[in-house]
Amino acid sequence: MRRLSILAITLLLLVAGALTSEGARAAGPTIDTAAKQAIIVDVTTGRVLFEKNADQRMPTSSMSKIMTAYMVFDAIKQGRMKMDDMLTVSRSAWGEGGKAGGSEMFLALGESVSVENLLRGVVIASGNDATRVLAEGLAGSEGAFAEQMTARAKKLGATNSNFRNASGLPDPEHYSTARDLATIGMALIRDFPEHYHFYSEREFTWNKIKQGNRNPLLYKGIGVDGLKTGHTESAGYGLTASAERNGRRIIMVMNGLPSMQARADEGANLIEFGFREFQMVDVARPGEVIDSAGVWLGTQDRVPLTVAAPARTVLSNEEKRSMKAVVRMPQTVKAPIAQGQPIGTLVLTTAGGTPVEFPLVAAQPVERQGLFGRIGAALSYLVSGPPKVS
Repeated sequence: MRRLSILAITLLLLVAGALTSEGARAAGPTIDTAAKQAIIVDVTTGRVLFEKNADQRMPTSSMSKIMTAYMVFDAIKQGRMKMDDMLTVSRSAWGEGGKAGGSEMFLALGESVSVENLLRGVVIASGNDATRVLAEGLAGSEGAFAEQMTARAKKLGATNSNFRNASGLPDPEHYSTARDLATIGMALIRDFPEHYHFYSEREFTWNKIKQGNRNPLLYKGIGVDGLKTGHTESAGYGLTASAERNGRRIIMVMNGLPSMQARADEGANLIEFGFREFQMVDVARPGEVIDSAGVWLGTQDRVPLTVAAPARTVLSNEEKRSMKAVVRMPQTVKAPIAQGQPIGTLVLTTAGGTPVEFPLVAAQPVERQGLFGRIGAALSYLVSGPPKVS
């Protein structure tokens, strides 16, 4: 194991490059929140910046509709449904929404509505009626659609979720977790960026009834551009929200708040915490030399090493102060060496944090020595032993 050169260490300290592996828990700053369950995740790295009861099963109310929208977007991507397809409002889709007393798009029984408008009814107006129409259009029944939601959620990594309906209406067997909802939200943003714009639209009118987007953070100017609110008596007030600032995106999930105002205030506080206490750092870029490895039987004695892909991470101010960087690599590498060939690892650690590793590769090729050069190297080996690298 070789420590980085003084120049390389200085460079890394200047850019504050440190941190944790994907999905690792934050060991640094924390925040108090009235939410019963909460999580904040850095979308680029997958690092959890804060969590509170993040794996506790909870009713998810209309935040379930994030998974519903994912299923519809996926069907469109696969060609099984089109935005301009017209779906008819059945009696079950129309009547049950009103009986349940939940939010509605205010569809009329028997009318035909495009998939695009139904999506706006789900995302903006949180319409249970629109949700059912889409579920029936894709799976024949809401129950069958809910089973498909659960199966797909597990494939996305949301393994602690079970959906019994498409809208999130109360059911003792309908649940998810803050971590799972964050996973589903990140998957939607990643897999369907072309459709994410629905979540930032602030109002929608159908049958002469105008409804505003229920996400209170869209109106606060803090970078939030989606996703979904939720509320039932058993769940309290919840919100899954994503925000972007200066190219960095975080996602936040919270649930169990006592009021709409508390949801808005706590949501803004958690978003601000995620951006204020942690920063995205570019540690190194491909082509930048991090260190060099010794070469055996090559036309040059050493080969420069660089990162295989842009090395980016997030860290707190505390982690900046305790950051250490080490290069792990073999003593020598036998030529020939191809450019981009994996050779070592850059390991960054912080006090109390989990190490993060970035693969290192050859920054340039090294050809093998000719016959006489190899003979000379062999004789040297017999006399002095294998080459040592300082």
